[in-house]
Amino acid sequence: MFKFGKSTGELFTELKKEKNLQGWRTNNREEFTLPLGEYLTKLLTEKNLTKQEVIERSGLNREYAYHIFSDKKKNPSRTKLLALAIAMGLSLDEVQYLLRYAGQGVLYPRNSWDAVIISAIEQSLSVIQTNELLNHLGETELLI
Repeated sequence: MFKFGKSTGELFTELKKEKNLQGWRTNNREEFTLPLGEYLTKLLTEKNLTKQEVIERSGLNREYAYHIFSDKKKNPSRTKLLALAIAMGLSLDEVQYLLRYAGQGVLYPRNSWDAVIISAIEQSLSVIQTNELLNHLGETELLI
């Protein structure tokens, strides 16, 4: 999983002490978050997957999904990100990181729907299997 070189705490400490903001920005450029589409593309590379196969597995509208990957869709919903994450076969830690990265709430085991998604991820279920499990348990499906 893609990781930054410095912790957020280290960046905060440096930034609070820094007098030359432009120099700090230049020196820490590699620490800034990538646009979501670029981050997802890095994940594809790490997992040796293609956009096409992930989009097909995700159940998302093809055009909409390509817009997420190309950063034309700036704030995709949590459920759409989860569909992509499940289609990529991300681990629970990777999914939680992706959700935080995208500014979405992480999966919370005290939430019934989230608990089902956590279980599906841990069982490496597909999006279709996840939807079947959600439906069987009386929960709203991932993608409607």
